[in-house]
Amino acid sequence: MGLLQFRKEAARAPRAGAMAAFVQGYSMEVMPRTAEKVADFRALLPAGTRVYIAHLDGTPNGDMVATARRLRDEGFSPMPHFPARSIPDAATLQDWITRYSDEAGVTEGLILAGGIPQPRGDFHCSMQLLETGLFDKAGFTRLHVAGHPEGSRDIDPDGGETNMMAALGWKQAFAQRTDAEMAIVTQFAFEAGPVIAWADRVRAAGVDLPIHIGVAGPAKLQTLVKYAIACGVGPSLAVLQRRARDVSKLVMPFTPDAFLGDLAQAAATRTDFPIQGVHFFPLGGIKTNAAWLAGHGLAPAQET
Repeated sequence: MGLLQFRKEAARAPRAGAMAAFVQGYSMEVMPRTAEKVADFRALLPAGTRVYIAHLDGTPNGDMVATARRLRDEGFSPMPHFPARSIPDAATLQDWITRYSDEAGVTEGLILAGGIPQPRGDFHCSMQLLETGLFDKAGFTRLHVAGHPEGSRDIDPDGGETNMMAALGWKQAFAQRTDAEMAIVTQFAFEAGPVIAWADRVRAAGVDLPIHIGVAGPAKLQTLVKYAIACGVGPSLAVLQRRARDVSKLVMPFTPDAFLGDLAQAAATRTDFPIQGVHFFPLGGIKTNAAWLAGHGLAPAQET
């Protein structure tokens, strides 16, 4: 190894170590149809990992409950999505909560508005679901809510963040007046600077809920661009666009090393760093994401 290469490797080592420490305790997202392709999650994820179960509009609740039960049986903490706009009424919400609790031992949920433009019934936002009190009555102890570091036109049509910050303030107050453990889990992004600035603004607004930053797992560049546009990812989409202009990198998978490395470096230098966790969206596949984590010493295969 030449001297220059040695120096590069030596410089990368502390950064890699900081990133591994920052990512430790991560969570992962699955859907019932993608979970079906995994023979055993214990071969991919550390025992006890929190696994969010995404509820795409139209997914039968029975499939969601079965996925949650399977994850619980394999030693994980299932956290299903409760998308307000896809739930027609309180009776349906009660049925979902009861089935998750009774059939799969679920005590956690991600409460969000959902991705469809028009509500199916009585609910249009996560706050309405929380106000029913049904989660508390069923013994749900942890309720996470969504965050949007790059804004959301659905919440703030003018492109600002006034409504979003007000909603987070409401959820902060809800956490203070209830026994629920709450945290903010965000949409994925690709550039650390804007994400950190957003998290700092959340703290400055008086919201001290833990922030778990969304991270897109390794995937083909075209796949990430497609999901980023569909999910409304904003300014940091330019990171992907810059890479797309480099023909030599088009065939290489895009990984979150630089993004997470920058976040980890900032976390290591700030005692008041506002981001406490990492949540992976395995856009290139769960196995691909798990293999990347294993390569960083973060997802050792579990014996089954």
